[in-house]
Amino acid sequence: MSYFRNAVIGALLAHVLRIASAQTIVLDNSTISANESTVAPAVASVDGQDSNSTADLFKGETLQLTDAVLANLTDLELSNVTLFSFQNESDSTETLSKRTLFGKCKTYPGDFFWPSEPTWKLFNLLLGGALIKTVPYAAPCYDSFGNYDAAKCGFISSNWINASIYHTEDPTSVNAVLFQGSTCMPPALMPPNSASGCTVGGYPAYAVAVRNVAQIQLAVNLARNLNLRLVIKNTGHDFSAKSVGMGALSIWTHNLKDVQFFKNYWQGSYRGPAFKVGVGVQAFEVYDAARKNGVTIVGGEGRTVGVMGGFLLGGGHSPLSSIYGMGADQVLSMEVVTADGRFVTASATSHPDLFWALCGGGGSTYGVVTSVVVKAYPKIKVTTMTYAFATGPTVTAEQFWAALRAFFDGFITYTDAGNYEYFRITKVGDGQFFTDMGPWFAPGMSKVQLEALVTPLLDRFKALGVEVKPIYTEYDDYYDAWFASFPVEPYGSNTVRQGSRLFPKSSWQDAAKLNATFDSIKTVVEEGGYVVAFNIAAAPKTGYPENAVNPAWRDTVLHAIVAQPWNGTNPETDIKAASDKLTFDWVQRWRDVSPGSGAYMSEADYIEPNFSQAFFGSKYPRLYQFKQRYDPLGVFYAHTAVGSEDWMMSEMILGNLPSQNSKLCRK
Repeated sequence: MSYFRNAVIGALLAHVLRIASAQTIVLDNSTISANESTVAPAVASVDGQDSNSTADLFKGETLQLTDAVLANLTDLELSNVTLFSFQNESDSTETLSKRTLFGKCKTYPGDFFWPSEPTWKLFNLLLGGALIKTVPYAAPCYDSFGNYDAAKCGFISSNWINASIYHTEDPTSVNAVLFQGSTCMPPALMPPNSASGCTVGGYPAYAVAVRNVAQIQLAVNLARNLNLRLVIKNTGHDFSAKSVGMGALSIWTHNLKDVQFFKNYWQGSYRGPAFKVGVGVQAFEVYDAARKNGVTIVGGEGRTVGVMGGFLLGGGHSPLSSIYGMGADQVLSMEVVTADGRFVTASATSHPDLFWALCGGGGSTYGVVTSVVVKAYPKIKVTTMTYAFATGPTVTAEQFWAALRAFFDGFITYTDAGNYEYFRITKVGDGQFFTDMGPWFAPGMSKVQLEALVTPLLDRFKALGVEVKPIYTEYDDYYDAWFASFPVEPYGSNTVRQGSRLFPKSSWQDAAKLNATFDSIKTVVEEGGYVVAFNIAAAPKTGYPENAVNPAWRDTVLHAIVAQPWNGTNPETDIKAASDKLTFDWVQRWRDVSPGSGAYMSEADYIEPNFSQAFFGSKYPRLYQFKQRYDPLGVFYAHTAVGSEDWMMSEMILGNLPSQNSKLCRK
């Protein structure tokens, strides 16, 4: 047995033996209690000039956990300080030893190495009071946590689905509550007579409300040294529940809100405006900052999405993608805490492999990003158009679908013009359908230019007997157009699943393939699927960097999402049938007509078959190699993230949906 393994076992056994004992330090040869008055937060202010950062570190980034801080705590004989140490092993033998020590599963409450209550208190001391024991967002609706409040429950219930801003302000609430286990939903949203209640379930056991790098490092080190499940939550929008996990320690990055604008930024071959943005900054905040500085920044359409978090790390599609590319294409550098607890800069010249992987290779995989430097662009005018049409007394189903097909025919033309169309298609009755354009988004175009682009389409609508009344609006800048066009998105339903597909441009260059593509979407809607889709391209004429973005994005002209809702009062067998139909029938039709393409990882089917190909394409082998290099112990895990195929959840929902309210174990 190696010296390292002996040391680890000794430290961990010492921790376990202190389960019932208070935490102490030794001062002037006297052993005294470790508390707020005797132990300061484990943080040092470092000189940012000593880093490889390409822009000045934010104040919170200069506050770091250092070897000197840990050495001082060791000299004071602080109880359990070893649990917060950095990773030092560098060879595969030591990595294997540590894996063997803990067994196949992450550490959970009741396990031998689960932190004692005194250890959690010590952790909170070192964090400076940033540790939060999870109380689910909907807990005021129940007596379970001692905070029942009828008025708060009413507010939460009324705003649960339609106001994601409130969920993003909570340390652990997420969009994908179905996979969390639906263990604390507002009673009003649960089926009548259901056995509703409120438990933590698949939410993390604790969250750290981080405001500096040291707090992230302490959390990463503790999770690694005790084999705790570690998750990262920014805003929790992801469709695949990447920000939750039973018994996990969560790093909540929402409060990292710093923004700095550079009018003339110079890095490598790039010279121009740029922003350095904290990872907690949301779309409405960063767009407002861009407007105030007279520039434009690439982000998503969702108002409350954390633009520099999972959005950007997963690629990040935007209303501006057809002219500027993906969110990940804008990145110049990142600051990140890696799995060994160290704080590094990732850029083209500093940890370039890590930089490549972070730009599109997915969040919660390689580290905890604290800030990103991204390109900015000149102020841009935008014209939008909205319209809607439906079957009715003067429009048959045949006319409806013929008009939609006319719209589909122009997808290459519209994206070549830099446009982005966000539209919906739904069945509203037997043989009755509705579609709306909400909106047609034309950056850089005037009203006259957009009218000229769409006139041939509107003429085709008219020839088909489908009259529409387009509404055009011209804006001086991107922010105003975006704000007027995209309301706050729905959030937090446990009675729906979604799947998606990126349909390749080549299908529009072959009549038979386009027929098959259109029919695959049409038949899904006819059977009750609710389709939200985007005519979008992500291969701008000016080029794009070679990064980890899914190659399927470079060839697409259509990103389509289908939602399969169900009635929560239905028998579980019916709900399972609806869920399975989404994956194995509806989205499978889309896969069948687009072989070799893929799907957008952040808005995808939770159990997407062959996710490594669908979400990462040809980039996956390299991404997996870097995962093993930067995180050999598997500190970071997220469902369908790189390397997740090496793990499994111990329980399923509806028989085949991995439950985050269960144990995470190596296969």
